[in-house]
Amino acid sequence: MKEPGAILLVACYELGHQPLAVAWPAAFLERRGYRPAVLDVSVEPFDPETVRRARLVAVSVPMHTALRVGVAFAARARAVNPTCHLAFYGLYATLNADHLLTHGADSVLGGEAEDALVDLAEQLGRARDEVGGRGQAPGEWGSERRGLPPAPRPILAKLAFPVPSRTQLPSLKKYAHVEKDGRLELAGYVEASRGCKHLCRHCPIPPVYGGRFFVVGRDVVLADIRQQVEAGASHITFGDPDFLNGPGHAIAVARALHAEHPSVTFDFTAKVEHLLRHRARLPELADLGCAFIVTAAESLSDTVLANLAKGHTRADILAALHAVRGAGIALRPTWVPFTPWTTSDDYRELLHFVEAHALIDAIDPVQYSIRLLVPPGSLLLESPAMRPFVGPLVEDAFYYRWTHPDPRMERLSADVAALVAQAADAREDAAGTFNRVARLADAAAGAPPRPDAVLPAERRRPPRLTEPWFC
Repeated sequence: MKEPGAILLVACYELGHQPLAVAWPAAFLERRGYRPAVLDVSVEPFDPETVRRARLVAVSVPMHTALRVGVAFAARARAVNPTCHLAFYGLYATLNADHLLTHGADSVLGGEAEDALVDLAEQLGRARDEVGGRGQAPGEWGSERRGLPPAPRPILAKLAFPVPSRTQLPSLKKYAHVEKDGRLELAGYVEASRGCKHLCRHCPIPPVYGGRFFVVGRDVVLADIRQQVEAGASHITFGDPDFLNGPGHAIAVARALHAEHPSVTFDFTAKVEHLLRHRARLPELADLGCAFIVTAAESLSDTVLANLAKGHTRADILAALHAVRGAGIALRPTWVPFTPWTTSDDYRELLHFVEAHALIDAIDPVQYSIRLLVPPGSLLLESPAMRPFVGPLVEDAFYYRWTHPDPRMERLSADVAALVAQAADAREDAAGTFNRVARLADAAAGAPPRPDAVLPAERRRPPRLTEPWFC
């Protein structure tokens, strides 16, 4: 199966970034002599000829949105190429393995899956040779046949990472840009580590990685940065689930990045508790080019934070905001404002906090609409606090339905979601959307509307990526 195009790697959605979850498997396969084709359906059309040539179609589903897109793609792929071996890999492949294997997938791989994907390609190639080159019949290599595919249990062995292979991917121009001082610039995307050592209950990573994380060699990360800078990137996103899981490694990578590319800026994601624990490192990170930090604040309610096992409190969020700003870095908190435990007062308090601490421009309005997602395998399903609210699994949407005990919050959730979607389509200013969301929240609570927040039209906005979604 080493002829060009016999393996097709499919990216579905990676938060608007050029898909590393395809670039890395491509590099692993190329190291073993394969020449995979790649397709990113988030920016490229379905290509029936490319799909028809492939004997192994591997679909990357690292997040919920990607899974829904990937399942639709797989159905089209099976229609034009019924004999291909269809594999899913990534976080949401593991969480939804039973459903995927029952509904047409031949293999599911999760965790550190790249070597296993290469092994799968080799096994399929040997099996094809054994039958004299005959194509694979539909379902021939299903989960109970001839020992294939690898069991859907997550793979947690350390890998020898090659430099990601990006040559076949669409240009960086097709992906999210960084906006700094009103200018749009090309942005690259790398990972210096994978997995996470924390066990937040709502996160999809703990059910797969179980508190483990794996460092990527500094030279590999720097080589990946280098090739993206050569392609025009002037900003790099470190997409690690938490860049500060390994703070020494993170600082070493940031220093090396700045030494080689002193004009390149970067951003990363880190937990509130890590920002506080390593606050002494923040000024150096600013000097090395850190433009902003994303942190999953999630809620200002200590009850909600405890039920999510976030490891921080409301007071910690405020302390982290002061620490990051004090170092000269913008903080971009993300939120899950609709949970079973969030009250109407909690929601309105979140909006007051955002306005009082000058965060309106630092928060993409979609964040005001995020509803707690409970996928199969979620640690929330084991939580006594969650159990009273959980309903049935919505199988074809890959989440468990839950209902808020306050009908007003259910209505507010739907109304805010519709509002911010319309505002995003209209490219409305963040302050205008914020004010309309606040009016909805006040009306839902039966409270008099607060005065609109007024921000200068020519204000200086904090740097951001142009892709606002986080799931």
